[in-house]
Amino acid sequence: MGYIYVIEDDESIRELIKIGLEGFGYNIRAYEAAEPALEDMKSERPDLALFDIMLPGMDGLSAIRQIRNNPLLGDIPIICLTAKDKELDKVAGLDLGADDYITKPFGVLELAARIRSLLRRTTNIEDETEFTVGPMTINTMTREVIVDKQIIDLTYKEYELLLYLFENSNRVVSRDEMLNEIWGYEYDGESRTLDIHIRSLRHKLGPDMANCIKTIRGVGYRFIKQ
Repeated sequence: MGYIYVIEDDESIRELIKIGLEGFGYNIRAYEAAEPALEDMKSERPDLALFDIMLPGMDGLSAIRQIRNNPLLGDIPIICLTAKDKELDKVAGLDLGADDYITKPFGVLELAARIRSLLRRTTNIEDETEFTVGPMTINTMTREVIVDKQIIDLTYKEYELLLYLFENSNRVVSRDEMLNEIWGYEYDGESRTLDIHIRSLRHKLGPDMANCIKTIRGVGYRFIKQ
């Protein structure tokens, strides 16, 4: 994985984004101004860039324009960070070629979801459609999960949970994140929905694969590739 560049002049927001996204397994380079970020892009092209609109020196809109006019950097995915009441900045950023924007204040979960979605849409590399771990194969085209040459009958949510844990196997995935990503709502501290689905998923995967889904007490779950 390459780098995500975060260009934000507010130190507290910059550090919050950096620490939060590193928790999702991303490599982050953080900058308080656009000029050094643009200079580093010449030697280390990022996978994605987050630009605050209001920056000291060169503003975010000017930086986006410069990137889009550079044939070597022009297709870098870009997300704008904008103030809540700056509708014109959002429009201007999109008109200049930004792929998405997120309004301050925002949560790290929402930002990470936007980044994942954008990277999936803009990648130039053909996505793999089949993944194998031990006796299990996940086919993302057919949405089939096969263990020991047998197709496992998973519900929609069970499949989504398994794939999400597998895709994020480099880290522990919190309960809140899984509920937000798979069910679309914040965990309220009482729902047992996630636990029931994980229990069912482990049972269906069988003894050879059930242990791949590890419970991290008090945090969430992690997929361990055997």
